[in-house]
Amino acid sequence: MKIFFSRKNASIIAGLVTLSLLGACGNSEDTASEETTTAWDEIQEKGSLTVATSGTLFPTSYREEGSDELTGFEVEVAREIGERLELEVEFTELGFDEMLTSVQTGQVDIAANDIEITEDRQDNFLFSTPFKYSYGTAIVRSDDLSGIETLEDLKGKKAAGASTSVYMETAREYGAEEVVYDNATNETYLRDVAIGRTDVILNDYYLQTLAIAAFPELDITIHPNLKYSPSEVGVVMNEDNTELAENVDRVIEEMLEDGTIAEISAEFFNGADVTEKVEIEE
Repeated sequence: MKIFFSRKNASIIAGLVTLSLLGACGNSEDTASEETTTAWDEIQEKGSLTVATSGTLFPTSYREEGSDELTGFEVEVAREIGERLELEVEFTELGFDEMLTSVQTGQVDIAANDIEITEDRQDNFLFSTPFKYSYGTAIVRSDDLSGIETLEDLKGKKAAGASTSVYMETAREYGAEEVVYDNATNETYLRDVAIGRTDVILNDYYLQTLAIAAFPELDITIHPNLKYSPSEVGVVMNEDNTELAENVDRVIEEMLEDGTIAEISAEFFNGADVTEKVEIEE
């Protein structure tokens, strides 16, 4: 059988083929466009950066007495990051454990709350360039140092803190009994040590010294001999948000170079520059 095509039929077929090809290209481009939208694109589109912080950790994230304004070392660092990225910063106040979960699930973009950079956390999160260096100390009762001379003496002692902090990991490692609070204030932690409800608080040197200075009436002190675990702190991001991390690192490095973070540090740490690396004998 012979099949004859008129010019009219040929034109119709050609048009259908062209439409089909254009449709295919259009779908491909739309799909590609959707697939290449990143978390950073979405942040820029909404014009804001969502930052998780506790609001209760002096002097990192807190409110001055009688004020509703959130401030603190990392709160102000986060605000400066937002300003340099031309983004509004929206703070969400959460407990420590909830912060990391919220970063992981994408409910917030960043967590900023004196979160130490560790190998385990780097397996699950992206950290910024570090901008705070310190080491671990212990708050104990002044009269008897809570019966603690070395880290080995933590065995059987009641250690207060957040369950997933590196300091609580140290306490568990040495056999301490874990006492966990739900986003409690510094005063609650400190007073419980003073009255014997707990025995020790392991935490960052700078945070501990300032916390004690804020409550001179309490019978507590920094242990004179316990110095351990040099630490680095940065803000935390979801492990898939590489473009966000690149932009955050870019402005943090600018802030370190021009001295902005050192100035913020001096304001909140009694003149100390926490951007300088520290060395201790272990």
